[in-house]
Amino acid sequence: MARRRGRNLIVPQASQAVERFKGEVMQRKGYSVNMNEPGNVKYEVAQSLGIPLTAGRNGHLSTEQAGKIGGQIGGSMVREMILLAQQQLTNNNQNK
Repeated sequence: MARRRGRNLIVPQASQAVERFKGEVMQRKGYSVNMNEPGNVKYEVAQSLGIPLTAGRNGHLSTEQAGKIGGQIGGSMVREMILLAQQQLTNNNQNK
């Protein structure tokens, strides 16, 4: 089975905004994020979890280890998006 490289956004032009959002969310979680390269926060997350993630190929990592890194980042982003949606729904209902 071929490895999937990157992610395909429905709106490809949104990739910069998604990366910026990732950086903002992870900063709020206490990670130091270079906002010029927010995708690199994965290395800090890996280090905090004791997972030896390096630049380039990481075939030595187990699926569980890779999932822990991605879960920390993606899970935080999803929780934040849900909170934003809830706030927007609350604001919309109050303005009716």
